[in-house]
Amino acid sequence: MLYTPSFRYTARKPTGAKLALKPFHVWGIRVRLQVAHRVRDLALFDLALDSKLRGCDLVRLRVSDLLSASGVKRRVVIVQRKTGRPVQFEVTEQARRSIAAWVERKGLSFDDWVFPSRMKPGCHLTTRQYARLVDKWVELVGLDPAAYGTHSLRRTKVALLYKKTGNLRACQLLLGHTKLESTVRYLGVEVDDALELSEALEL
Repeated sequence: MLYTPSFRYTARKPTGAKLALKPFHVWGIRVRLQVAHRVRDLALFDLALDSKLRGCDLVRLRVSDLLSASGVKRRVVIVQRKTGRPVQFEVTEQARRSIAAWVERKGLSFDDWVFPSRMKPGCHLTTRQYARLVDKWVELVGLDPAAYGTHSLRRTKVALLYKKTGNLRACQLLLGHTKLESTVRYLGVEVDDALELSEALEL
């Protein structure tokens, strides 16, 4: 008699590339966070979009990384944990307002984590908790959390930039990728995209 192994199936969140948010999704999430007076979540959401940082870098930002004596910086440079290379990002007016409001509300000092843990004093928000927050945010606008994740926020601005300009080099710089091939894979650039860009050129 043949032995047939039994398998136990457990619910798992699908892996793979996460979808970027559309502008109206961004607007919808932002409005709902504002209405709910979720000051920390709004600052984290805005900063995640602007910085295009991986979750591990985002949660480890300190107030001194973002603020100077004159207020929230317009441009920030940090060293990525994964690559050890510096990456620069802009901080929009929207994000500067929400970050300033959060820092003031929490009474943070320059040496503090921007997003301190609520469970462990002296520690920062974990990447797992950040991921849970992203799930809640996308649910606010009726999206399926299984199709979105922290990388959705990382890729939202660059996906829009690529769609408008086709400039992969700019996207590579903003994402802090060492190789252009990584950016191509990350954005899901297909042959059809390349052909459309080529056809638009007139020599």
